Amino acid sequence: MAGIGFELRHMLRKNTLLGLVQAYAYAGVIGSGPWVLSIVGILLIGIFSASVVVPGHLVTQFQTSVTYLVACSLIYTGLVQLAFTRFISDRLFEKQRQLVLPNLHGLMVFVLIGAGLLGSLALFVLLPGQSLLYRLLMLAGFTLLCGVWVLTVLLSGMKRYKAIVALFGLSYGLIVAASLWMRAWGLEGLLGGFVLGHYVLLAGMWLLVVKEFSPARRLVAFDFLQRDKLYPSLIAIGFLYNLGIWADKFMFWFFPPTSDEIIGSLRASLIYDLPVFLSYLSIIPGMAVFLVRIETDFVEYYDKFYDAVRSGGSLEYIESMRDEMVYSIQQGLGEIAKIQSLAVLTTFVAGPALLDALGISRLYLPLLHVQVVGAGLQVGLMAVLNVFFYLDQRRTVLLLCAQFVLLNVLLTGYTLLYGAALYGYGFALATLLTLGTGLALLTRRLNQLEYQTFMLQ
Repeated sequence: MAGIGFELRHMLRKNTLLGLVQAYAYAGVIGSGPWVLSIVGILLIGIFSASVVVPGHLVTQFQTSVTYLVACSLIYTGLVQLAFTRFISDRLFEKQRQLVLPNLHGLMVFVLIGAGLLGSLALFVLLPGQSLLYRLLMLAGFTLLCGVWVLTVLLSGMKRYKAIVALFGLSYGLIVAASLWMRAWGLEGLLGGFVLGHYVLLAGMWLLVVKEFSPARRLVAFDFLQRDKLYPSLIAIGFLYNLGIWADKFMFWFFPPTSDEIIGSLRASLIYDLPVFLSYLSIIPGMAVFLVRIETDFVEYYDKFYDAVRSGGSLEYIESMRDEMVYSIQQGLGEIAKIQSLAVLTTFVAGPALLDALGISRLYLPLLHVQVVGAGLQVGLMAVLNVFFYLDQRRTVLLLCAQFVLLNVLLTGYTLLYGAALYGYGFALATLLTLGTGLALLTRRLNQLEYQTFMLQ
């Protein structure tokens, strides 16, 4: 998210209540807008189609199919997102802008061919007996989503946040309209609208990149695969972080007592999926605080600290900037804790009425409470990982992501065996323990920051 701080600082400099509200609203939209739009879009398709699509279970099959497409595409593209972003960042620092577009085309070829092969193998194995059109649409959707995630990260690095949100809004509006128009064709019609919207989204993102970077002599390049330009740690981090987020969901989906067979070999867990969906909506304020505090106050003192190191500033000034960095991190994490605590309390108070309004049984309430806590802890974990990325502590981030995956799998497995009373605690406890480890390592790192910084010069 580097770069969003410029916009936020400009709003905060007004030193008015309106400027503060604008900064937090902007951060909330940028941090959460795309995935909120996607969730709401798919939900609207289900609501408006339930009374038309016959039989009604086809809507559930559509939503389950889309969920698997999103989960698998995020895990798969996690292998390249961070590593390629670092490659592009290095090339821009070297003022070699002409290498961006050819290597993006090379990566897209690499990713899309891999997605086509993996998708073909998985879909024709996991979905036996389904229509050829349905499987082809699933394959197209998976391939398009992989391309969308790659371009989303690249455009974020280019600081085109407003364009990303606008494109997601336009595309998911088109998905809702097209899916409702084609819903008479059943499951294939709903998926057809989903594929059409993501084709428009991918094309729009690609045009933005082409507009930003003038065409080079080469159309396609694979410089990012050169050994000296690869970052194996970033490849592993991107994969493990996404896997850690989805691991407990897959375990609930494929544990027979907590799931149902929806279509082919694809299963869903109604008891788990609905609370997870609602809990992630509660982190929008936390994401806004995370972006405002970490990307403004922390980044400002971070820049001053390393500028002073490079330019020969006094030790007193360097230590002062280090202290300000630490204070800004403490303030940011403290505000995230406060706002997510408020979200938890709001859920405890308004949870029953919310479930009643959505027509969901109150039996889901305890699981919703746990998931809201877990989602809030995940925002704190993201903030800690973000600070480690600024400090270029890739090995530490890799350790934390590996711990997150391992704990989530082990603790979720234990809760599944123990029974319904502990459902949801596996993810929440895994996030809490990983966050605790991250805070301990971050404290140690910041206490030794001057020593380690000068020893690396």
